[in-house]
Amino acid sequence: QVQLVESGGGLVQAGVSLRLSCAASGRTFSSLTMGWFRQAPGKEREIVASVNKGGGITYYADSVKGRFTISRDNAKNTVYLQMNTLKPEDTAVYYCAASTSWDWPLIARSLYGYWGQGTQVTVSS
Repeated sequence: QVQLVESGGGLVQAGVSLRLSCAASGRTFSSLTMGWFRQAPGKEREIVASVNKGGGITYYADSVKGRFTISRDNAKNTVYLQMNTLKPEDTAVYYCAASTSWDWPLIARSLYGYWGQGTQVTVSS
């Protein structure tokens, strides 16, 4: 089993930055592809970004390209999501997810077998 714990959410004004963290335990972290998803009220959960097991390959949704950066520290068993120039439309619950799959990119929710509890990000205008 893999346990994922997110932190770093909050209420911020548009234009500022936030960094989310997700600490993993229960499995060798470098064996996991990691992703960040988000779910806004009344909407489907959607992929935000993903990073491969080694950290050298990333994927971003078009809506966050150029503003968000996903990274991982395999020595600290942690994945990060640096969110810059936040917009009100970024408001959502953000979830960390992990997958043992060797496919790439991993965009579909169904490919991730482990999920964190979520952290709320609210961006006011």
